[in-house]
Amino acid sequence: MKNLPLIDVAIILMYLAGMVGVGVYFSRKNSRESSNNAEQFTTASGQIPGWAIGMSIYATFLSSNTFLGVPGKAFGSNWNSFVFSLSMPLAAWVATKFFIPFYRNTGEVSAYTNLENRFGPWARSYAVVCFLLTQLARMGSIFFGIALSLQALTGYPMATIMVVVGICIILYTVMGGMEAVIWTEVVQGVIKTAGAVIILWLVVDGMSGGVGKIIDIGQADNKFSLGSYAPDFSQPTFWVILLYGFFMNLNNFGMDQNYVQRYHTTTSIKEAAKSVWLCVYLYVPISLIFFVLGSALYAYYQANPEMMEAVRLQAAADKLPGGTQEAIQQLAATLKPSDFGDKVMPHFMVTKVPAGLLGLIVAAILSAAMSTISSGMNASATVFSVDIYQRYIKSNLTDKQSLRLLYVATTVFGLMGMVTGISMIGVKSILDVWWVLSGIFAGGMLGLFLLGIISRQTRNVEALTATMIGLLVILWMTFSAQIPDSLAYLRSAFHPNMIIVVGTLTIFLVGILLTKIRGKVPENAEEQTVTGA
Repeated sequence: MKNLPLIDVAIILMYLAGMVGVGVYFSRKNSRESSNNAEQFTTASGQIPGWAIGMSIYATFLSSNTFLGVPGKAFGSNWNSFVFSLSMPLAAWVATKFFIPFYRNTGEVSAYTNLENRFGPWARSYAVVCFLLTQLARMGSIFFGIALSLQALTGYPMATIMVVVGICIILYTVMGGMEAVIWTEVVQGVIKTAGAVIILWLVVDGMSGGVGKIIDIGQADNKFSLGSYAPDFSQPTFWVILLYGFFMNLNNFGMDQNYVQRYHTTTSIKEAAKSVWLCVYLYVPISLIFFVLGSALYAYYQANPEMMEAVRLQAAADKLPGGTQEAIQQLAATLKPSDFGDKVMPHFMVTKVPAGLLGLIVAAILSAAMSTISSGMNASATVFSVDIYQRYIKSNLTDKQSLRLLYVATTVFGLMGMVTGISMIGVKSILDVWWVLSGIFAGGMLGLFLLGIISRQTRNVEALTATMIGLLVILWMTFSAQIPDSLAYLRSAFHPNMIIVVGTLTIFLVGILLTKIRGKVPENAEEQTVTGA
């Protein structure tokens, strides 16, 4: 590592070795106890305490998209994105009231098995495809985020960093299964939280004028705003982000295999519910710290214009690889804070964080990435094994064959996440990319799931028709900007963050409407499971 002192290199290597060591430990433990099987790999045999699951879910939420993307977003704009966090309690209440008891009572490790029981194989397959695409988008954006920061520190190519980090994640996730994922995330949750607090302290401590000066600059440039309260759904207003956050968090807690799988790792419904609320109690205030950090960095760089200029030049050079110095300087002069917000915290770390602490903060960023990627790999492998391979290829697998399949699938999804991350090199904002992609893939399956849970009279044909209409709406909203100017009246008037909201409501409401049109079914039909058209 070119730019890091030896003590920081040692801390980082110790952290990586420790994470791999956890995987080795649980692999040997399970072998000694003869519990190294598919159930242990996917649900840790349902013996994990609720507080550990809560820390694990919190660590999954607090990814490198939060660690780097949120301060970058606050640096470039304001606290509008914090409204996403404010929506979590309501989504958590719905999840603990309805979703967790539902999943625990079904006993199905996959979140999507019920969709087949309700509407047929197509519904399950559709949700699985949406989930896997969401995971690739999530893992790719997180791989990109970690590489972005470490490139500034080490000078190594981003692709190389993704491969090295990815191999470490694959090793401990494959060897230790869900148990290793959960306990490493408990540690990672503590490390990444400490890292954020340390950086914030360093920024405030180095700011001439302290907290007062940060507040003055932030207020002058409207950095603490939660967004406009106007009823405008074409802009990222308070209401748009609140709706997006509620539907996205409802999808996370209610449909995302990453979280549903954890509900089966606890000893009871009560423990699973406690884990969700612990995540909320931790994430909401900690996410606020990251927004405060972004605003503090903005004030710090405003007070040190030479540092602001250095980041501008760095961002311009990244946008013009091989460009002349004159061209880079001309481009840098046009860049706004929103164009280079993601690069500010890595730059601050390189220039202002002392030796020793830098290694700990890099470990925190690694923790932010590794916790979410490892759980995504495990969940994706589980879904592939249960919902694709055993459903369509070979159902009567032995336990040894199931475990081998999970090993291979975990590795493959880890590698695919790396490739996705490499393809994202050069994007403007990590957080924006992740929010748009997740809204596209998640909107359809949440609407279908709600339709199946709430409307017991809806049949296969209504659900399929509603889903197809919802998909058309999602695709129209997603690619609306590509419509030529001559047909501008056909463009969507909604902000991209509304895709998941409109897509979910379209599928749900169209399904309800079609059910009403068909007419009332016999009373005893509500007790039957609809599996065909």
